[in-house]
Amino acid sequence: MSKELEIRQHNALTNARYEYTELQLDLFFFLVSKLRKDQKSDTYELNIKELSALTGKKYDLAYLRKATEDMGSRMFEVETPERHVQLWMFRSVEYLKGLGIIEVSLSDKIIPYLFELQSNFTSYGLASALRLTSKYAKRIYPICSQWKDLGETKKHDIQDFKRMLGLLDDKGIDKMPRTSDFRKSVLDIAVKQINEHTELHISYELEKRGKTFKNITFKVKPQALADNIPFDLVATAQDVPGVQQSHLDNAARILD
Repeated sequence: MSKELEIRQHNALTNARYEYTELQLDLFFFLVSKLRKDQKSDTYELNIKELSALTGKKYDLAYLRKATEDMGSRMFEVETPERHVQLWMFRSVEYLKGLGIIEVSLSDKIIPYLFELQSNFTSYGLASALRLTSKYAKRIYPICSQWKDLGETKKHDIQDFKRMLGLLDDKGIDKMPRTSDFRKSVLDIAVKQINEHTELHISYELEKRGKTFKNITFKVKPQALADNIPFDLVATAQDVPGVQQSHLDNAARILD
């Protein structure tokens, strides 16, 4: 069991410190869904009409350009046993005028981390992540996906967990110091959306130490996926390293 726990905990990008808006997370997960091991180039095309069909949202060009601009300047902070790593996403972003297509060139250093993130999802999970509207639900969903085979996440220190979500900065300033606000505005909304729109059913437990809540743990179990998933996002085991083909075949049978 301890070996399996170590494997599930090792997902550096999922647990990295970064703060994205809902729109930026839409673009981020959509990009992750496009990754292919056999692709020679580090440039990917994002078709905004396809993204809109998945999410049911309309995307304004000015907001998209501002979103990718800010994504390019924000870093991911990744902790490994050997080092502290600061990563940036893009080498360049190009908008093809009149086509609704964004060409994204990824930085060499971040590509392995993106594939590691993708390996914790099937393509159905990525599509579900796109349909979540809370930016905190979009962050908590992949964290819980790491632990879906075990039924429970590791115990997160609440301060560290808030830091991962961008709620706590390096100076210790907490955007939601009251636990009631943290529950209502972050946790309860995330749980509701994940349970309604994904293949996971989750709940959470807060653990007190003295009078203060110290830790948070999520219970995770699979459930039937209610939403229809577009077939162009259905992957094979070759597309999603680390996922057994039998799991993808079973998901395809459910869709059929």
